[in-house]
Amino acid sequence: MAKIGVKKFYYAVCTKDDETGVTYGTPKRIVGLNTIDINPSVQRATAYGDDLPLETASNINEITVSFDSVYLPLEDRASLLGHTITDGVMISKTDDTAPYVAIMFESQQTQGAVQYEKLLKGKFAETQETFNTKGENIEYQMHGLEGSFVARAHDGQWRRTTVSTDTGLATSWYASVDAS
Repeated sequence: MAKIGVKKFYYAVCTKDDETGVTYGTPKRIVGLNTIDINPSVQRATAYGDDLPLETASNINEITVSFDSVYLPLEDRASLLGHTITDGVMISKTDDTAPYVAIMFESQQTQGAVQYEKLLKGKFAETQETFNTKGENIEYQMHGLEGSFVARAHDGQWRRTTVSTDTGLATSWYASVDAS
């Protein structure tokens, strides 16, 4: 089935991830998701013998995730980047540390199905910002962030995906990171 849209972007701060378990805060929605890119860096190797390729293996390294949204409120930007807000002003310091977060979203599919996605552990970082003047034509400029995602220490999971026509999943998917 083809993807024909993307919406309902949520994030939840990871408060614990070790061999004893993993916990997250309450998921929070950012309205206005425009695009999201997931780009796993995969290392591949092939073993040759008898003048033929005989074995192949692959390993996922870093997973780069970027998103653009019509809206990215200062409160959410500060939460995702580890900044603080004082009297309505976001204060960014060079030694701020972004927290690990999980993200969740969905993509409408053809034939009425919905693909639900969760990426379970990553950190976002500052990205280039461009501000353009208005010209003859209005050109919207989105708010975006880019981050690096990794597998969880607790269980090695980095992603959960399902495709469903079950409308009940639409609300339970976002209730918590480990809800499915």
